[in-house]
Amino acid sequence: MTPRRPASPLTALTGRLIVSCQAPPGDPMRDTGTLVRMARSAQAGGAAAVRVNEPEVVAATATAVDLPVIGLWKDGDTGVYITPTVRHALALVDAGAAIVAADATARPRPDGSTFADLVAAVHAGGGLVMADVATADEGREAAAQGADLVSTTLSGYAPGSPRQTLPDLELVAALARSVEVPVVAEGRIATPEQAAAALAAGATSVVVGTAITAPTALTRLFALGLTP
Repeated sequence: MTPRRPASPLTALTGRLIVSCQAPPGDPMRDTGTLVRMARSAQAGGAAAVRVNEPEVVAATATAVDLPVIGLWKDGDTGVYITPTVRHALALVDAGAAIVAADATARPRPDGSTFADLVAAVHAGGGLVMADVATADEGREAAAQGADLVSTTLSGYAPGSPRQTLPDLELVAALARSVEVPVVAEGRIATPEQAAAALAAGATSVVVGTAITAPTALTRLFALGLTP
């Protein structure tokens, strides 16, 4: 049998909040120590897990919080760039990620591998896999290829998905009806009410990022709101 990390991280996430502790390139918050403190603050506020970018931050966060760390590695900014290759995925496992988040859309991967190849490699290393998808078909295919969770992360950002300003609760509901693995709602969730609506739509867990951990983006919204 393929070695697997215990499924306890999934149990811990049921009905709970995951906080995405990330910052874009060039942002003053993009500093490992700062992001670790962000993760510690999320834990203090009641988060069940944190989602962080790059092996260095994953390793530092895993030693600083008593929560499952969902690791991803953004490499590039077009096409498949969220944990795009098996190499990226295994680096996150080695860094201490309990769950590896990876693009599971139908687009080609830069190393020529399949999503199933990535899943098999992570499982062999003892980790779990969160499939970031944009459509219900992609979510069903990712689950069939062994993903342990399916997340709506890429809805609105990848081809084939609707562009919208609100959370894609229709996709959450469609996935909840059609896959047997936990469904994670992520993307444009800006209020506690929207987070609760995602659970009501069938999500097992909810990821919130910008509304909690992005002071630059939030400040910009307020500043623009005051501009004549």
